[in-house]
Order: sequence, then structure tokens, then C-alpha cells
Amino acid sequence: MRFASWREDDMSANTYLTERERRILESAKAGIAGAGGLGSNVAMLLVRAGMKKLVIADFDAVNESNLNRQFFFRHQLGKKKVDALAENLRLIEPDLDLSLHDVRLAPGNIDHIFAGCQIIVEAFDSADAKSMLLQSLLPLGKPIVSAMGLAGWGRSNDIRTRRVGCNLIIVGDHTRDVRAGFAPVGVRVSIAAAMQANSVVSLLLGEEL
Repeated sequence: MRFASWREDDMSANTYLTERERRILESAKAGIAGAGGLGSNVAMLLVRAGMKKLVIADFDAVNESNLNRQFFFRHQLGKKKVDALAENLRLIEPDLDLSLHDVRLAPGNIDHIFAGCQIIVEAFDSADAKSMLLQSLLPLGKPIVSAMGLAGWGRSNDIRTRRVGCNLIIVGDHTRDVRAGFAPVGVRVSIAAAMQANSVVSLLLGEEL
């Protein structure tokens, strides 16, 4: 079997994409609700996949407990998450169109913030916040990629992607939510974030999940 030759300095985010796929991903706009363990890693993976337009909303700042699972670094402690995340994403791809919202998402602002997005990633920690997003945005008919049940470690194969109705994709095992004895740990959170990002790319490119 012969393999195409390549040089390391030829590689880029778009090396393996067709022109059509590149255009779709670069022109699409995804919203990310929450820039923590899920959202920060989803954003990083979408940029590496070739997306350039993201709307990111989170009201929190980076703290030391975030560093075990979130796409931030020690020198960014105390910095607003949306600003720190934008800084890190631009180290991967400087030419990004990022809309940053340092706000707490609520029924009164969430539909306006994500109005221009074709697809939305729910990346909250709180069950109440997840419910609020779904109740606010599902009626708009846009695809939403959510996550439920990803705490602890091990049992990687229990994390699945499920379609619920026409517009809702849920990643997780639906049982291991964050609680006593089930802390959010980077390895399992990262699996779920990668599956959310993969769902976004698959939906945009018209592939089966």
C-alpha cells in the first residue's frame, strides 16, 4: 500500500478537507453556551476542524479548579473565560470571527445572543441552565447539541450520541451527573466535548450521526 507523501510544514486545519467542506465549515456560525470543561474544549476542536465563526457566552472567570479539564492555562487565572478562550483559540487560528459575551445567559437574552447561529452547543454544568436553554431555543428550530452524564472516569463506551426529535442531539451516559463521588474529570469531560464537536461538524456537513 502506498501512502501520499507529506511534509510536517504542509499540514494545516484544512489539509484533509475538500473545497466544499472547507467552505461550509468556514462560513458556518456555531454558538457555544458556556466556556467551561465542555464549551472551551468544543471551541478548540471546532477551530481545529476548520470553523472560523463562533459565538461564545459565559460570565465566569478562570480559576485554579478549572485547569484539570478546561482549555485554559495557569497564567490566565482570574481572566474572564471568554477573553482567555479567545486568546487561546487565536493561537491556533488567528483569522477567527469571534463574538464574545461576558454575560449570564437567561431567557431574556439567550435567543438574541445566538440569533445568527446555525447550530448551538449547550455546555452548562447546571441542570437548571440546561433546561433553560432547551426551553428557550428548541422552539426556534435550530439544531442543539447538549450533554448529560459525563462525570467521573472510566466507562468510556457508555458515553453515546443520541438524537432526540428533529433538532436535539444529546451526548453522555445520562446517569453520571456531577455530584458527590462523581467529580468532573478532564479525561471523561474531554471525550464528551469531542463528541459534541464531532456532532456539530457532522450536522454541518450533512453526515449521519
